[in-house]
Amino acid sequence: MTLWQLTLLSVLLGFLIDCVLGDPYRLPHPVVFIGKLISLCEKAFRRIFPKTDRGAFFAGLLMAILVPLLSALVSFGILFGLWKLSPWAYFGVSSIMCWQCFAARCLQKEAKKVVTALETNGLEAGRKQVGMLVGRDTERLSETQVLKATVETVAENTSDGVVAPMLFMLLFGAVGGFFYKAINTMDSMVGYKNDRYLFFGRAAAKLDDAANYIPARLSALAMIASAAIQGFDGKNAFRIWKRDKRKHASPNSAQTESACAGALHIELAGPASYFGVLHEKPFLGDPDRAIERADVKRSCRLMYGTSVLLLFVFETIGLSLAFFGGLGL
Repeated sequence: MTLWQLTLLSVLLGFLIDCVLGDPYRLPHPVVFIGKLISLCEKAFRRIFPKTDRGAFFAGLLMAILVPLLSALVSFGILFGLWKLSPWAYFGVSSIMCWQCFAARCLQKEAKKVVTALETNGLEAGRKQVGMLVGRDTERLSETQVLKATVETVAENTSDGVVAPMLFMLLFGAVGGFFYKAINTMDSMVGYKNDRYLFFGRAAAKLDDAANYIPARLSALAMIASAAIQGFDGKNAFRIWKRDKRKHASPNSAQTESACAGALHIELAGPASYFGVLHEKPFLGDPDRAIERADVKRSCRLMYGTSVLLLFVFETIGLSLAFFGGLGL
């Protein structure tokens, strides 16, 4: 089999492994090492560059260039060596690396933990659990706000945690997946508009916006189709997405959130507090009904449906091209 065929199959196998096993918490995960590299770069570059806004920006810019490149080079070196050793050794390790780039099962499990915390230990436990998923302040959230934050996280990370790495891997193999995960991890660690990261994290945040621009839109369209296939309201999902997809300051996050809100006939987003500062964010969707705990499970169904649909489409296209290319047609 060709390198391209084995790469496409490794992405498929990696996704299937993630659906079954998720991220085993006891095993070391590459994202942990990427996070440590980011922390090391921040500490070193802040010390090297001038203690000014301009200096902080260029320190963050250097980090935003270096971390994804190092992540890609290390994974490329491993896979290149394995390909030279044996195509099947490459396939096995590539599949494991692709598995580590997906976050569908982990996202589902963490979202379910919020509902379980609410059901078994009450609102305070739900607040603490959702605080592990979101960057906003959670100490004073109502149950409705806890559920909204959970559904929003699932909807947004349908793109960030599943579809975007999938597309990068389908195009560039596991190397592309690790390149993307480095970008996304940087944004989650330093992409904040607070005093510490306003300038240092700007390049990382803009790079993440660029990397997710196409995946977010493909995710939204696939989520609309998935909603219709699964018996949710695909027509309303399209209507709300078309109306609300640009309402967030981020160019990407409202794409899937608006589609999810429309599919479930609920209202998402709205004002939220970050680091003690209230941000007046617009609402997405219409309050046709009150959000409920079962909507977390429904959002996970939409996440899986969206992912499977896009994986099927792109794997079919890729393998067909590889097959006909192999025939010389």
